Amino acid sequence: MSLPRLRERAPSAERIGIFTLAEHSLRFHKVGSRDGSGKCDALFTGNPDDHVIGALFEISDGEKKALDRVEGLGFGYQEKTVSVSDSQGNIFEAVTYYATNTDPSLLPYSWYLHHVLYGAKETKVPAGYLDAIAGTKSIEDPDKERDSRERAIYI
Repeated sequence: MSLPRLRERAPSAERIGIFTLAEHSLRFHKVGSRDGSGKCDALFTGNPDDHVIGALFEISDGEKKALDRVEGLGFGYQEKTVSVSDSQGNIFEAVTYYATNTDPSLLPYSWYLHHVLYGAKETKVPAGYLDAIAGTKSIEDPDKERDSRERAIYI
């Protein structure tokens, strides 16, 4: 959800707004293809009580392939079209990545969780949802240089 992080990958990115994806649950169980840590996934549960709240972005068609490569499309993520709703109940189709390589025992690195929290705050998700994300356990990255580099986009 972090616009600064997404713009590093797709400079044209514009946030359209805050949307809800029903029957999904936010998990940090996707195996990071580069570092093996936990990455986000909107897991389809089929449970009508579950939902993921997040941002919907628009990017230029020319940046999609580069974003797919950086996100790892075909290497632990695939994409699917989903229906999301805005606060007025309007339904929109969106493309999202979903995890194909998961491990529920994984934890995200603290810098990765920071990206997610930063984006959630930017998007103005409800306080209870933000608190749930903030309560996610994380671990420190043994690669201190990567940790610093990832956090530097917010300075």
